[in-house]
Amino acid sequence: MRLRLWQVDAFARHVFEGNPAAVVPLENWLADTKMQAIAQENNLAETAFFVHRNEADYELRWFTPAVEVPMCGHATLASAWVIFAELAPGLDRVRFATRSSTLAVEKSADGNHCMALPAGVAEPLLIGGFASSLGQAMSVSPPEELYLAPTGAGGTPGVIAVWPESVLRALKLSDALAPLLAKAKAGGLLATARSQSADYDFVSRFFAPVMGVPEDPVTGSMHATLAPFWATRLGKPELRAFQASARGGILRCKVETTRVILSGPCALYLKGEIEI
Repeated sequence: MRLRLWQVDAFARHVFEGNPAAVVPLENWLADTKMQAIAQENNLAETAFFVHRNEADYELRWFTPAVEVPMCGHATLASAWVIFAELAPGLDRVRFATRSSTLAVEKSADGNHCMALPAGVAEPLLIGGFASSLGQAMSVSPPEELYLAPTGAGGTPGVIAVWPESVLRALKLSDALAPLLAKAKAGGLLATARSQSADYDFVSRFFAPVMGVPEDPVTGSMHATLAPFWATRLGKPELRAFQASARGGILRCKVETTRVILSGPCALYLKGEIEI
């Protein structure tokens, strides 16, 4: 069987920036084991699979190299880019039915397509000694504040840890993080700081080793939780965010009542066929 595949760098104006995602359109769903095997072979943070149902409606699923996830922002943006640029250029808006919610993406004339994600809600994380253990696991001082995003913006719960920006940029992942996240029943660490640059409002990094993603280059779903978190603190509904991974990524965030609008460009890296 031959399947078409696109690899797209999301939240990037140029290749080798942002977050790469593989996008595989299907006529009908494959077995879960087959899609997981393709994602493992691709060895990217996410491989997105979608099935066209009618007009602008699609069903969408996402797989890391290790597991299927209930929410992924950058691979949703990459999937919409493939539809707008390659498969159905006449469309201005697409809707993706997913296991967590229905997601809509709108085409933008400037290339910064707009994607709406459910807003995540942060609550204090109250586990004794967790801050000290987390600092040790990441080879830095303990975070100043700790929260848990129980909805995870529609996805896996995550620990939010607030550090100064200089400390955030010095974080180093160790094997101690995975069992610590398991203790909090969380799938990832959302490390964040108020930006010291006038260009951005907040910065972040995302680590999810238990999901097969040691550090994610740019994480859309994380910003659906962090944008409301910082909007409340900074008193502004529209923010510019920078994810301080090695590749780096810039996101525009607009916080509404129950959702966050994320926007950013995509850059095509490759397209071709895979044999399975």
